Amino acid sequence: MPIYTHTVDQKVYAFDGLKDLLAKASPARSGDYLAGVAAADYEERVAAQMALAEVPLAQFLSEALIPYETDEVTRLIIDRHDRQAFQAVAHLTVGDFRNWLLSDLATEAALARLAPGLTPEMAAAVSKIMRVQDLILPLCSRFLVVASVGPPTCPCPRRSGKSRKPSNAWPGRLSTRLQPNHPTDDPAGVSASVVDGLMYGSGDAVIGINPATDNVGAVMTLIQMLDAIIQRYAIPTQSCVLTHVTTSIEAINRGAPLDLVFQSVAGTEAANRSFGINLAVLREGQEAALSLRRGTVGNNVMYFETGQGSALSANAHHGVDQQTCEARAYAVAREFSPFLVNTVVGFIGPEYLYDGKQIIRAGLEDHFCGKLLGVPMGCDVCYTNHAEADQNDMDMLLTLLGVAGINFVMGIPGSDDVMLNYQTTSFHDALYVRKVLGARPAPEFEAWLERAGIFSGDGRLLADTTPGPFLDSIRKLGA
Repeated sequence: MPIYTHTVDQKVYAFDGLKDLLAKASPARSGDYLAGVAAADYEERVAAQMALAEVPLAQFLSEALIPYETDEVTRLIIDRHDRQAFQAVAHLTVGDFRNWLLSDLATEAALARLAPGLTPEMAAAVSKIMRVQDLILPLCSRFLVVASVGPPTCPCPRRSGKSRKPSNAWPGRLSTRLQPNHPTDDPAGVSASVVDGLMYGSGDAVIGINPATDNVGAVMTLIQMLDAIIQRYAIPTQSCVLTHVTTSIEAINRGAPLDLVFQSVAGTEAANRSFGINLAVLREGQEAALSLRRGTVGNNVMYFETGQGSALSANAHHGVDQQTCEARAYAVAREFSPFLVNTVVGFIGPEYLYDGKQIIRAGLEDHFCGKLLGVPMGCDVCYTNHAEADQNDMDMLLTLLGVAGINFVMGIPGSDDVMLNYQTTSFHDALYVRKVLGARPAPEFEAWLERAGIFSGDGRLLADTTPGPFLDSIRKLGA
């Protein structure tokens, strides 16, 4: 295994292979210290970053961080690598690649062609030598990353020919996931949160519920209720109940009107095993959803969530730093042409991302690496109550991600999830970032908001909007 070195004031820093080099080059975060892989101090971290900048990108194709023979995610990364696409940057080092990404050569079209030729390790490596503005600039205009959804409007045979929104990513647009969670999955409580979010223009990416239980019957009740609301009011969106993929498969087998199959994924085979999944199970879920032929989002029927620290929390990181493990999760995601991928950046806790500064950096890294690899990235801008973070930190991350071109963020009543017990972004927060950046909801959803009398014709929320009979009808649906 190669030894990588860099000298600082006659002191030679040596790093035992790419795994060690990548870990030591990572910006400081509590999870890497917990795993015992972080740099000892700032000087060693800078030495590692300098050494990493000199590594040829091609080296990542010959030096696997986790053995090919023992990890199906590694096999997926290597077997799916597009060598022809890689040729555009094959001659570059990591440092040269950073310079290329910050140049005018890195157009949206060039990045789209390049994505299949990049491995997650390459993306993680270049992100480690970037400052915040570097993570924002290259991909801030790369929106149309969902490739197989068809034209701007598509007929939906299960919706009597009504148009549905085919993508969550458009220039000048910022979508939201309306997250109407309830601690007991009470339909009336969920319905109240749904109408609250709709009245603030939330829900164009998806109306997605984290259920309090994985019981198939309870999950089906929520799926059917959301579908009834969407159909009755012809809302151009899709629904998802974020249950385990196997529960979604069973719900489909029982006739549930499911739009998106959800699953949390990670960047190693062992970490995914801790979630009760492997690539074959994910493929089964994808095939089950496609079999419904609902026409809602074309062939993009998967919704994945990730988060730095998930592999370490399962003792399944193989000595790889948490940010590189996270980037590997995007290779899993892109294998299944997802409609949504969401890094729940601060949810796992301060053991992995200690404070606001670490959460902000991680959120920008995740968005950068995901978009670079060709994945439609959103972010749950969030923290747990025992982290050294507050809502001001989340305002900073939300604003930075908005500038960076994030596809979607969360929308939750009062920014406080009463079921999952963590702090995230509210309906008002989404309105803020749309207004300050001049962004608007997805086109079809915006048109529906205008027809419903919620938004004005110039994308603004009407000040005198009241729920009225709309709310009464939705309450009856949940009764």
